[in-house]
Amino acid sequence: MGASRKKRVLDLIGSIILLIFWSPLMLVIALAIRLTDRGPVLFAWNILGLGGKPIRSYKFRTMVQNAEQVEAELRAQGQNEMVSVYFKVHNDPRVTPIGRVLRRFSLDELPPLWSVLIGDMSLVGPRPVRLVEAQFLKPWHAERFSTRPGLTSPWVIAGKKTIRDFDQITLLDIEYIRHWSIWRDVRVLAGTVLYFLSGRNY
Repeated sequence: MGASRKKRVLDLIGSIILLIFWSPLMLVIALAIRLTDRGPVLFAWNILGLGGKPIRSYKFRTMVQNAEQVEAELRAQGQNEMVSVYFKVHNDPRVTPIGRVLRRFSLDELPPLWSVLIGDMSLVGPRPVRLVEAQFLKPWHAERFSTRPGLTSPWVIAGKKTIRDFDQITLLDIEYIRHWSIWRDVRVLAGTVLYFLSGRNY
């Protein structure tokens, strides 16, 4: 069985198990969002998939409804704590109260398990790049799109809190792609679980 086939089998089995296991909690989260905020439960996440092809995934909504417009304004003001592509700002004004809890433990990342199930994403792979972020990419970043984007990535366990330069993140992604193994995916998944359980994500 080839490497890509092995990875897909791991994604398929893993996503089915996790969707079944987390479905009760997902229902509770959806209800909590509905009761505390008038907006939609899910956020349509337009990202670059395999080969840079645009795909749509969904996350639990953790921000105000005009979050991307506010992000553009904050970027223009030079408030981005990341270097280039990704965006992050301390005490992000766009995040809702319940969104802060969800993001702390990455519970907003549960719905994309469906994207893994249907083959748009992988359990482990480069962290997705949103379509609105594509304008900041460099030509050499293209190699990170030679595999499916992941729910988690080597960046998470290498130092998500400290590595803020997208060039460095991309180098981690490329090294992962060139030296992939099923056991490496297992190690990244295990490290991610420990990281999320620590509540240090947000």
